[in-house]
Amino acid sequence: MNAKDVKKDLKKLANPEQAKLLQRFFKTGLGEYAEGDVFLGIKVPVQRKVAKNYIDLSLKDVQELLSSKIHEHRLSALFILIDKYKKSDLKGKKQIFDFYLKNTQHINNWDLIDLSAPNIVGNYLLDKDRKILYKLAKSKSLWEKRISVLATFSFINNKETKDILKIAEILLHDKHDLIHKAVGWMLREIGKRVSQAEEEKFLKKHYKVMPRTMLRYAIERFDEKKRKFYMKK
Repeated sequence: MNAKDVKKDLKKLANPEQAKLLQRFFKTGLGEYAEGDVFLGIKVPVQRKVAKNYIDLSLKDVQELLSSKIHEHRLSALFILIDKYKKSDLKGKKQIFDFYLKNTQHINNWDLIDLSAPNIVGNYLLDKDRKILYKLAKSKSLWEKRISVLATFSFINNKETKDILKIAEILLHDKHDLIHKAVGWMLREIGKRVSQAEEEKFLKKHYKVMPRTMLRYAIERFDEKKRKFYMKK
């Protein structure tokens, strides 16, 4: 069982027509945020099934997959990591957490982050110091900033909002819409899973200067009257 076996399994499932659609959807063109990313055209549930067969894959082989230019190799590597993380003891979880953070340059598209950061980074930090997230939030890397935001999804599910609210303030004036969307999404989740009043406390302080996309995502579940109020800057 090695990385070559995973690659062979994925190659058999490749769909060239789907790959063309995904390469447009994930902005892989010249000058776009995922320039050069290559797709095989395999849907996420199928990749999850493949990953289940490789939970015992070594981190060395996971590293080979994660370093690949092919998107599905990297996503499958992350699914394998998540499965390994869930079955690991505390020492094993720390090893996977550290491995993940050493490989942020390869976790370089929004779906890769959204499907893995809460499950590994967020889960690991539930009962630990979270200063690493603030370092990531201030990174020059778009992807590290998004990891810092999405990791807090685990905290929100645990009814904790302190860190996402602080990180949201750090990223309030970020220029990239992928950060606007991520922050707005997490603010919306505060309203959905914790308290709308707590979300609105943050919004009333910042809505006049928030990027429009961030604000739209944050207020998506509000009634029409409230949405109109917040959109009037």
